[in-house]
Amino acid sequence: MELTYRVWDQSSSPRKVLFIRFQALGDVVITLPYIRDFSKEHPTTKIDFLTLEENKTIPESLLFFNRVFSIGGGRNNKLQYVSALCHLPRLIAQQYDVVFDLQNHRLSNIIRKIIRPKAWVEFDRYSPQSAGERNRQAIEKVGLGSVSVNSRLETRIPRKTTDELLKSAGWNGVSKIVILNPAGFFESRNWPIENYFEFMGLWKKHHPNTQFLLVGTERILDKANALKEKAPDSVTHLINKTNPAEAFALVNRASFLLTEDSGLMHMAWVQGVPTLALFGSSRSDWSAPQGIWSLCLHSGDLPCGACMLANCKFGDNRCLTRYTPDFIFEKSQQLISIQP
Repeated sequence: MELTYRVWDQSSSPRKVLFIRFQALGDVVITLPYIRDFSKEHPTTKIDFLTLEENKTIPESLLFFNRVFSIGGGRNNKLQYVSALCHLPRLIAQQYDVVFDLQNHRLSNIIRKIIRPKAWVEFDRYSPQSAGERNRQAIEKVGLGSVSVNSRLETRIPRKTTDELLKSAGWNGVSKIVILNPAGFFESRNWPIENYFEFMGLWKKHHPNTQFLLVGTERILDKANALKEKAPDSVTHLINKTNPAEAFALVNRASFLLTEDSGLMHMAWVQGVPTLALFGSSRSDWSAPQGIWSLCLHSGDLPCGACMLANCKFGDNRCLTRYTPDFIFEKSQQLISIQP
């Protein structure tokens, strides 16, 4: 797909720019390392961000954003339009030189056209490439230099806050943290929970000074409790006890993340945390984690791969069950030896 854009034609950096990404949370997170790299290359440029109210906490927690605007209305399109209309006077008043529309749908297009920046670009929504790569391509089209994954995402959340959260869940204050994230939305994206338990045993055998952490929502509470019941001294969780910004900061404390396809996976790789992603029915070409510190084991090599079905048509999730805990452990050790 050809990108639609207008190039910045001045020799100096723009005074102020706006990045737009409304949804979903994982997609918002994917934009961050590329925007961070842009900020490094243009240190005098003020960078604002426009997103949905439900996704604002992580951008608000990051030091490289000048200001974060958020639109209400949830996933109701009409209410989003009303909220956007209320924000337009403030957005127009910012006099943005460049708008990076990394959402590229009707509402974001309208906002960009009303703002009337000197330069702009619209995100490629459909090419069979990773979202990160498409973000990179869109940002570079404006003509302000190249960007890459910059995992130095400094946050306003102090280390003391994450220490307190971890200790409230039973962290002993010294053990290294490995995050387990059995949070694939559909059954076809779930690695068997007993495999996670076996993986934990292998990890503890080689890295005894480790505690396993689960972070997320009510949806994975039963799995977190099941793992904790089997290894009460090694497993702790903060399910339903963090907001997205706190979860983002906690992930940064991890030595490694074993994950299914979910937002937490993106929170890890964008921060340079070694990430092993298990993809079942998901499309890896769009969603796989990036960086040399990440590995995506996907189903694209199978005739039924990336089926996007909620339930495996064979009833056995063969695209995931073929990966044994021993195999996953071996791959995890390769990843933790890599420094971003």
